[in-house]
Amino acid sequence: MTRAKNVLGEPLQSCCTDPMTGFYRDGVCNTGPDDFGTHVVCAEMTAEFLAFTKSKGNDLSTPRPEYRFPGLKPGDGWCLCALRWKEAYDAGVAPPVRLASTHEKALEFMDLEALRANQVTP
Repeated sequence: MTRAKNVLGEPLQSCCTDPMTGFYRDGVCNTGPDDFGTHVVCAEMTAEFLAFTKSKGNDLSTPRPEYRFPGLKPGDGWCLCALRWKEAYDAGVAPPVRLASTHEKALEFMDLEALRANQVTP
């Protein structure tokens, strides 16, 4: 089995384990045939993005213990659906991304320049 690559063509790095993220809840923005939302963009949550996604019907800030979901706050890392990140980017509220932890499949939805322009600053 080939190891997944990030948008830089390197091995995909972990996104976040506290809270535990990823479609497979393994801390990595990996994807597969069951991931219909394509949760491949590793992003750092911002208050603006959390408000935006809530306004679109996807409340990521409210805890949902029945799904083992703690609720997110600004600064948390999370594997976002590619289309939601792109929608937020187009609206000017995209959260910053961690390029080394963003799966190469994200490039099917947006270009690398958009991701680079919104990367987490060291």
